[in-house]
Amino acid sequence: MSSGIKIQSAMEASAAAESPSAAASAAESRRVAGAAERSLAARKAAAVRAAAAQGLVTDVSPVVGFVDLAGIAASQAELKRAFEVTSAPVLHTFAAKASSLVPVLRLFAEAGMGCEAASPGELAQALAAGFSPEHIVLDSPTKTRSELRDALRLGVAVNADNFAELERIHALLAELGLSEAIRSRAALGLRINPQVGAGSIEAMSTASARSKFGVPLRDEGGRQAVLAAFDRYPWLSRLHVHVGSQGCPLELIAAGVRQVYELAEQINASAATRRVISIDIGGGLPVNFADDRVSPTFAEYVETLRRTVPGLFDGRYALVTEFGRALSAKNGFTLARVEYAKQVADRRVALTHAGAQVATRTVFMPESWPLRVSPHAPDGEPKHGPACEQDIAGPCCFAGDLVAAGRELARLDEGDLVVLHDTGGYFFTATWTYNSLPRPAVYGFEVAADGSVRFSLLRRRQTLEELVAEAGGDPASVYALTSEHPLA
Repeated sequence: MSSGIKIQSAMEASAAAESPSAAASAAESRRVAGAAERSLAARKAAAVRAAAAQGLVTDVSPVVGFVDLAGIAASQAELKRAFEVTSAPVLHTFAAKASSLVPVLRLFAEAGMGCEAASPGELAQALAAGFSPEHIVLDSPTKTRSELRDALRLGVAVNADNFAELERIHALLAELGLSEAIRSRAALGLRINPQVGAGSIEAMSTASARSKFGVPLRDEGGRQAVLAAFDRYPWLSRLHVHVGSQGCPLELIAAGVRQVYELAEQINASAATRRVISIDIGGGLPVNFADDRVSPTFAEYVETLRRTVPGLFDGRYALVTEFGRALSAKNGFTLARVEYAKQVADRRVALTHAGAQVATRTVFMPESWPLRVSPHAPDGEPKHGPACEQDIAGPCCFAGDLVAAGRELARLDEGDLVVLHDTGGYFFTATWTYNSLPRPAVYGFEVAADGSVRFSLLRRRQTLEELVAEAGGDPASVYALTSEHPLA
């Protein structure tokens, strides 16, 4: 987060030094960013009040997710504007793993974006959302032969993770009779690990020396092995890189992209014909979880790339991006009811229905994935009054199920509501099934000019019948067991 702020300051200082008009442009960027931040906060506040008034948080559905549809559209537009510096085609794909809800994916498809899938399930969701196969990219370090066969038949772009996978693809192309036609059907690429180092969160860094992803470029013989692969497989036309996201500064991400760009230049220089025609630079930008500011921005990222890899934007290479969290995190929040509140030793504990089952990373890695928590009254209005130190606990049956610990907040009582901010990425779809807690409902919302809020159901709450059936049981037995379905 701090790296994004520093980069912005450096950009503004550079712009001011260049010309008065550049300084004015930087000032305009700050003004626009400030307006967007205020608009985001206002829409969110309106949605919380409306959700309370319309009874979306209930005894049966005590935790609910919300997606800001206008925010999704604005983030898409900002991404596209940032990459207008190149004349070459750019395919922006949304990383399905960040929000694998078909209605959310459909928003990106309708905006002309593509989809990055990392499993058969995500590929099926992408197709159900309306993405055309040529706008889908399949990434995964463990693709099976059947996954690859299906992707090749569909004409989906595939980024191979390793040399053994390249050989599988080669055999499948011959089996399917696609060896000659594949260059016009879909881009086939090879993922490279540039080994530029890890960010501050090791688990989120995919370009460290021992990362499981891709071909390690700096290992002995690594570069020559990639050159040999392009000699052996005439259908290879793309290089792929993804350095990481949260905890990775822009400079580290750009350094990884530079390594792969230079590799593309070397491959093309050594070949009789131009072999690498596109570069998939992956996604991953750190998200600012401290407040409503978007930092770093897509424009700041592109500016960093232009300084580090200027040749990337000269129009010779088509580009692919794979952003997920950066497009969705700020555009969602979680609303949960306080079921009980009690005093434990010197601290108050608010027991809510939002815990490790919806905020798994935050509960287990709170330093790396902190969430802002806001207290609200039952009517959805912000709760004010004397602050006290409180833990915000979840419903899971272990002591560490805390989404926030020792926070100074207005006193929370039974029936109050808490907002978990910035949960639009991963929190709605990377749910944990511990304690067999039902997956919560997720609503999209739009705020009209008059302040009224319209909700649309993106995913209904998982029913107990579905939960029992998923566990191998008879869903009919639920009717005799729960007050959700009282006996006649």
